Amino acid sequence: MDTNFFQTLDNLKVEGDWRIAVKKTGAEQYVVSVLLVNEKIGDDARTIIPPMILKGTAKEIDDGFYQAIEKPVQKTHGLFLNMEQYAKAQEQADLEKREQLEKEREEKNKEKEKQKAKEEAGKKVNKKYDAQMKKAADLEAAGKSGQAIAQLPKESEFPEYAEEIQKRLQELKEKAGLIL
Repeated sequence: MDTNFFQTLDNLKVEGDWRIAVKKTGAEQYVVSVLLVNEKIGDDARTIIPPMILKGTAKEIDDGFYQAIEKPVQKTHGLFLNMEQYAKAQEQADLEKREQLEKEREEKNKEKEKQKAKEEAGKKVNKKYDAQMKKAADLEAAGKSGQAIAQLPKESEFPEYAEEIQKRLQELKEKAGLIL
């Protein structure tokens, strides 16, 4: 007795493992459970696919087995492919999201470093400005208004303090008698 059972399964061209169970339920009655599984797919949805159940006599099952399982097996195989593609796309999206978050984190760190460097530079500028203003004040207190004027910081070096420098220059000029 020749059967082409395995050639028939091979002709379906599907990936996965076949789980076939046969149970005799009566004198000539059988129940055949057929389930295609693919453990390679990481999506748990694959586990909710129900088996195909065929009931009939041995001759009925022999005659209609391939026709009964062909379309459902192809559909199941298509679902597996979609699940696999979805899992790969999800993995790629997660990877891209992690890369984007890492890039944003790096940009924030660079921005913080720039801000810190700018603040440090600002502190140096402030120290230099404060030192020159203190020298000018000391010279003024010593009655040397002309030298105090010369000691004032240059507006071109400290444009953010230009208004304050101009005001102080006016005060010193008035004190020195340069402005009437």
